[in-house]
This record gives sequence, structure tokens and C-alpha cells, in this order.
Amino acid sequence: MADPLDLVHLRTLVAIADCGGFHRAAAALRMSQSTVSQHVRLLERRLKEPLVEKAGRGMRLTVHGEALLVEARRILAVHDESLRRLEVVAERVILVGCTEHAADQMLPQLLAVMRHGFPGRTVRFRIDRSTQLAQAVTRGALDLAVVLAGSEPIGTPVTELPLHWYSAAQFTPPAGGDAWPVVAFEEPCGLRQRALQALEADGRVAAIIAESTSLDGVVAAVRAGLGVALLPSTGRTPAGLVVRRELPEVGTIGLHLAARRGIDPELERMACEVSREFFATRAHLRSVA
Repeated sequence: MADPLDLVHLRTLVAIADCGGFHRAAAALRMSQSTVSQHVRLLERRLKEPLVEKAGRGMRLTVHGEALLVEARRILAVHDESLRRLEVVAERVILVGCTEHAADQMLPQLLAVMRHGFPGRTVRFRIDRSTQLAQAVTRGALDLAVVLAGSEPIGTPVTELPLHWYSAAQFTPPAGGDAWPVVAFEEPCGLRQRALQALEADGRVAAIIAESTSLDGVVAAVRAGLGVALLPSTGRTPAGLVVRRELPEVGTIGLHLAARRGIDPELERMACEVSREFFATRAHLRSVA
């Protein structure tokens, strides 16, 4: 396959033709005249034909240069129009992340609310751990994300989720002073630390017996009877698990809406509004005003 033509070099050639010379083209493109000359030489080397020739005190395009100019204008026009179309599509797509703790029960209703709140836009979701979603928002890879509040919470609070201890129905609590086996997420994880601290504060020995990078992995390990896990609740106990009432109450954890830097303020405001409206209709959750 032949080496492709460089779009920057083609744009330089068009500028030379439109501006009437190397010096003016360099000024228009905000680059040095030597860089403009180098772009032309690289095109000549690629096509193995001279593209410019002397004409008195100046320069002019050769027959080969004129032919390339026609193609360059066509290539750049198609390229620039494609970019414009893609930018329009990007502007109409809202990329929303959702913590996996809430995805199973929240996503169908939240998607409907988001679509109603943002008519004419496509809403796409990414389900992941809160730490990964928060990083994606910081990088600008996501527009918005519903995340659990960590040790350094980001975004705007929208609700509080109650925290419960879960185990398999057949799980047998440890006897005497034996350690309570805990299933947790891999670090970094704020819930992991809260679970260990709560058990230790209650006078119980705790030990991580299994860990996973995903909620499915944690629930599967708990369902298999390996240990207990501290998880947020959105109103429904995961299948195959039961709530352990004898373990200490841990309270709640905040659910926040994080927005990338530079997002349309109106879009962020509407996202907070529709998120709070969603939680306000669920009596077991407390919407944060």
C-alpha cells in the first residue's frame, strides 16, 4: 500500500496557491517559511515530481503542482466536512457513566428520565466502578457520571444510599473470636475500608477472604458463602443474599453526579435536576436538595 499524503502538507500547498507565495503562506499558517518549504519538499519526495518552479523573482506551481492542487482541495474539503459532521454528532451524544451498584435497578428508569430531560440527544451509558468513572470524567472521556462518594468526593450530591451487610442464606457466622470473612472490592475502594473499620469498631476481628474488581464478582463470592460484604442498597436485596442484621449499622453513602470540566452548565444543571427527580420518587432513598 502506498504511503498516504499528509493533510498538513496538502494544506500548506493550498495556502501557497491562495496566498501567492511561500512567505505569505507561512504568515497565514503561522509557521516559518522554512517549514513551508520543507512541506513542499516532502510532497515532491512522496510524488517523485517537482511541484514548484522559479518564475522570475518568485515561484509558481508546475503542471504536477497544479494537478496536486486540484486533488488537495478536494481531499481537504471532504476531510473538513467529515469533521464538521462528526462534531455535530458528538455534540448530540451525552456519555453518562453509572456505578454498577445502582445500574441494575436504576438504569431503565434513569435512561427514560434522561431522554425526557434531554430531547433530541442520544444518551449512552457506561457501567463501571465509581473510581474508574470518576477518572473518566476527570479525563473528559465521560460527560456525566453517577458515582459513589469516595474519600474525596467529586460532583454534586443527589441522594444517599443505605449501606447493608449481606451474606448467603447458608452462611455460618464465625464462632467466638474468629475473624469475620469479608468479601470486598480490590483497592482503591472506600467501602472496603468502611467495612473493616465498622467491624473492628464493633469489637469483631475482620479479614478479607475474597476480592474482585466488579460488583458481579463480589456478589458471586458472597452468594457462594465465602463471607459477608458491605454494599449500597437501592431497595432490593441481590438474588441469593440476605441482610445480616446482627452486624453494626454503617449508615449511608452519598451518590453524586460528577460532570466533566467545560460541560455546558445548563446540561449539568438539567442532569442534576432529573437525577434528583428520579430519586425523589423512591421513598426508600433520600434526595439531596
